[in-house]
Amino acid sequence: MNTKKTRALLGLLLTALMLLLSACGQADGGSEAEEALLPVSVNGKEIRVGETTLQTLLDEGLDVSWVDENYNRVTVDSATQLEANAYYTGGSMKVTDNMSFTISLATEEAVPLGQAVIARLELNMAAEDDESVLETISFDGVPVTELTREKAGEMYPDWTGNEVMWLHYGLEYKYDLNFDISSGNLSGFTVERTYDVDWNS
Repeated sequence: MNTKKTRALLGLLLTALMLLLSACGQADGGSEAEEALLPVSVNGKEIRVGETTLQTLLDEGLDVSWVDENYNRVTVDSATQLEANAYYTGGSMKVTDNMSFTISLATEEAVPLGQAVIARLELNMAAEDDESVLETISFDGVPVTELTREKAGEMYPDWTGNEVMWLHYGLEYKYDLNFDISSGNLSGFTVERTYDVDWNS
C-alpha cells in the first residue's frame, strides 16, 4: 500500500515539475531572444545594418561611391545587377573630405545594386577634428562625441573588451567600438550583420 502511494506521489511531483518547466520555457519564448539591432544615424538619416538598402542612402542624398577592379573610385550605378548570395566590399559614403564610412553589401537574391542591403558599416573618426561634423553622427541614438568608453560600458554591460575597445559578437550582429586610450573618447566603430554568403564576390 505504501509503495503504491509513494509511486503515485512521485508521479504527481514529476508531472508538476514537467508543467513548471514547460511554463518557464513559454515565458522566456523557449529560445534565445532575438539580438537587438543598434542603428547608426548621419545628419538625422538612420541606417539600419541588415535592413537599409544602398538605394535608401542614395535617395537620402548621401554621397556613395565604389572602387572598381582597377581601384578607381566610380559613381554608383544602382541598376547594376548583382549575384545572389554574395558579399560586396569597396564602397564608401563620404561625410567630409577627411572622413568616410566604409560600407559592404550582401545579397540573398539576385538584385540591382540599389536594392542590396548594407551588411557592414565602419567609421574611423581619427582624421576628422571638426566637432560640429562629428555631432551629426550617432550610434544607437547617442552622438559619437558623447559615447565614451565609460558610457559604452554603462549602456552595454554584457559586452566585453578593455579600455580601448568594447565588443559584442552575437549570432546575427557584430559591434566593435574603439576608443582613444588617453581621452576615452570614441575613435571609430563597426556594425556588421552576419550573412551566409559568398565572400569572394
